[in-house]
Amino acid sequence: MQIDKELGWAEDMGMNTMRVFLHDLPWTQNPEGFRKRIDLFLEIAARHHIKPLFVLFDSCWDPHPKLGVQHPPIPGVHNSGWVQSPGSPALGDPAQKERLKAYVTGVVGAFSKDPRVLGWDVWNEPSNINSGSYSKLEPPNKAELVEAMLPNVFAWAREAHPTQPLTSGVWDIDFENRSALTKMQQIQLNNSDVISFHNYGWPEKFEEEVLYLKKFNRPVICTEFMARGAGSTFDTILPIAKKYKVAAINWGFVAGKTQTYYPWDSWRHPYILDQPTLWFHEVLYPDGKPYREAEVQLIRELTGRGKVRSAAANMH
Repeated sequence: MQIDKELGWAEDMGMNTMRVFLHDLPWTQNPEGFRKRIDLFLEIAARHHIKPLFVLFDSCWDPHPKLGVQHPPIPGVHNSGWVQSPGSPALGDPAQKERLKAYVTGVVGAFSKDPRVLGWDVWNEPSNINSGSYSKLEPPNKAELVEAMLPNVFAWAREAHPTQPLTSGVWDIDFENRSALTKMQQIQLNNSDVISFHNYGWPEKFEEEVLYLKKFNRPVICTEFMARGAGSTFDTILPIAKKYKVAAINWGFVAGKTQTYYPWDSWRHPYILDQPTLWFHEVLYPDGKPYREAEVQLIRELTGRGKVRSAAANMH
């Protein structure tokens, strides 16, 4: 099975968590079947000593999700098959509230005491309006709709009495202008049991955000980092994360249908004729070969799974 094989590669590097996105529509279509598939995934992950962080809702990419066979990714374009949950139609329809609550309480409730689950990331980048991709398809009042719903989602998840922590990652704090926290960011930080954040910037920006978030006196997890072309790399970020005891989850693992080895600008300039000079995300080729051997060796060293090969050793 593909999942078993890829999680085996992750275990070999010393990775012990994966951030896994769920969706409300498969649950609504067949709750019991969806629960069984999550349970099977957890069984596989546990064999590889990996505890996933499950994501319940997501404001990124296509705002019109549909059940059934999904369209193929757009050639040469980053993450061009990804869909939002709950999506614009459900987000703007008060009649959908009970269905969405049933999804949250149902999923969290089914695994609320499961030691194989690391935690619940209740909403990915809730304030994202997808500038440069799907912004024209987004409701003009999306921010207000999500701001109204996000506290409910935290409350619904807590109704299921999970033993695992809840979080929602801040991703757009304005450090440049020292702006005050937005209402959305306040909701995220005030309701999170552990603080999580996304940072794809240079290492000094990553460290600045870590020091700021440490002031909330809760455990800190970076749930998205590592975009080579944006200045965020394993060799610059992971030592900082380790120094401050911050968990770090990179975006992407094996190159595949998400096509996130293409950079964000592929939405404006698809990589049809040429491949990007530098992979944006991803660690491995589809056959498990490292994109950069030195990155994999570094991860192994930092997780205690091995040592970086010396120059002398490489010469033999």
